[in-house]
Amino acid sequence: MNAAATHTADASLLALERVSLSFDGVRAIVDLSFDVSAGAICSLIGPNGAGKSSLLNVINGVYAPQHGSIRFAGRSYARMNAYHAAHAGIARTFQNIALFRRMSVLDNVLTGRSLHRHSTWFEQTFGVGRARRDEAAQRERADSVLDALDLARYRSTPVGTLPYGLQKRVELARALAAEPRLLLLDEPMAGMNAAEKAEMAGFIADANARLGVTVVLIEHDIGVVMDISSHVVVLDYGKKIADGTPDEVRADPAVLAAYLGTRR
Repeated sequence: MNAAATHTADASLLALERVSLSFDGVRAIVDLSFDVSAGAICSLIGPNGAGKSSLLNVINGVYAPQHGSIRFAGRSYARMNAYHAAHAGIARTFQNIALFRRMSVLDNVLTGRSLHRHSTWFEQTFGVGRARRDEAAQRERADSVLDALDLARYRSTPVGTLPYGLQKRVELARALAAEPRLLLLDEPMAGMNAAEKAEMAGFIADANARLGVTVVLIEHDIGVVMDISSHVVVLDYGKKIADGTPDEVRADPAVLAAYLGTRR
């Protein structure tokens, strides 16, 4: 986030206003606008190549759009900076698991607490001053997240030895450990079987309900999307073709056309 940020009065936690993103002339996102209310679970759906992952990268500052602006928590930005987006309360998981495979589950989740530490690098390195008290507090918070996601039994297990579905859950735990206001999930259930998907969907819905975290997720399983979402945005070739409740989107002819190949 930059010095051009301004305060605005807005009931939405997140709002995109006419955002466009191109790579070497190829348009990934085209004049896209939508709002996400605080406390919502908003799913981004659409065919492969629709621009969904690029959109998450714009929201948390990995990509800078050529046009448009983003409002988050009442402030408007010409672009988001990844570092300051994290400080503002935006956390993220990725399509491909991005964990430290040789580190334990607990240590991976503790990396999500880095912005909440109060001791300095010097204190942490030499175990002086506030370091011990701070470390105990961070471990207590990390353990509470592990308990909530039924991961406590794997606390000391190296992440790389866990099954794929559990690794995805650890990644969710690390993101939640950051205590985000907005949680961006890029295909959190990709590669899972039906039982694993149902379990992960339950954890996401529970985090939304109990912690009040607003969720924007990308998911290809339409059944899961319709079950847990309060809001659905549909993209096709970088353009928004539908935006509404699950029932509204389900009945939209443009959505059926995009998914069933019945475009005019």
